[in-house]
Amino acid sequence: MAEPDESDSSESKGTVLVALAANLLIAAAKLVGGLISGSSSMMAEAAHSVADTMNQVFLLRSLRLSQRPADSQHPFGYGKDRFFWSLLAAMGIFVAGAVFSVYEGVHTLLHGSATGGFLIAFAVLAVAFVAEGTSWLRAVRQVRAEARRNSRTVLEEIKRSADPTVKTVVSEDSAAVVGILLAAIGLGMRELTGQAWWDGAAAIAIGLLLAVVAILLGRDTRELVIGRAADPDLVVGIYDTLGEAPEVAEVVELLTMHIGPETVLVAARIDLDNVLSGEEIEDFSTRLERRLAQRWPTVRQVFLDPTRSDPGTAERTREYVDGLRSGARADQQRPAVPA
Repeated sequence: MAEPDESDSSESKGTVLVALAANLLIAAAKLVGGLISGSSSMMAEAAHSVADTMNQVFLLRSLRLSQRPADSQHPFGYGKDRFFWSLLAAMGIFVAGAVFSVYEGVHTLLHGSATGGFLIAFAVLAVAFVAEGTSWLRAVRQVRAEARRNSRTVLEEIKRSADPTVKTVVSEDSAAVVGILLAAIGLGMRELTGQAWWDGAAAIAIGLLLAVVAILLGRDTRELVIGRAADPDLVVGIYDTLGEAPEVAEVVELLTMHIGPETVLVAARIDLDNVLSGEEIEDFSTRLERRLAQRWPTVRQVFLDPTRSDPGTAERTREYVDGLRSGARADQQRPAVPA
């Protein structure tokens, strides 16, 4: 079986460390700027940075824990730890970032806010923009490299990647850059018009932005936690490889699942040629497992089940794979699992 390739994890760790350093720097600066200026949007951004810092700690912990070797209690390893801690990170964005930001904005709309420290607040936002922009560029560079490696666009890579770490950092940093711009607009309009509601509205907008990011990240990570199928291109490739083997009469069913960002489990029920002996079946299974692992290094667990043909299940599997070929959504095309 292929050994895990730790290059992607190391690159992800570097991306998270850059994001953590940026957030530590600007969280304190935003808090000071918010207290001096009395700006609710600045306080919302401070809460945003605190949430991001906490989330980077979650992600770093997930990278460490997911590298533990498999044991008797977790025979498939600890790869899904990455998914669990990323789900906690999404919850952190919502609770520590979105809820607090909306609260600050509503409080300002109802009670107004003190003014002052305008130049200090803008200086803090400028420093924060540079720091967040640096972290964002690092994450985008990694996504672009992965997109080129997988022959995808950047947006396709973000959508289809099973690595929640980089996806979380890219989403957080993108929201941070937009949040800083919203805070600058709210603070600037408050100073120009003397109306505190601009500042409160900016804080609410930041909170809603964070809520959207948290919900989207939580939705994607939930799919990985409960067992998302492998990438459609991989599923199609495995199905074709199985079907092309001369020993295989029919692929009855093909099941895949991510058990880690770079680890895929494959289980296939196949109808073999009736003339094969027991020893020939064993040799064929070993060769096929090696072929799959060599062609797709992420395929590290393969289970083949020689079985009788089941025309109904085989037809549903064919329709499912043909749907993936044509770009249909996997959750709309997935065949029913027989009782």
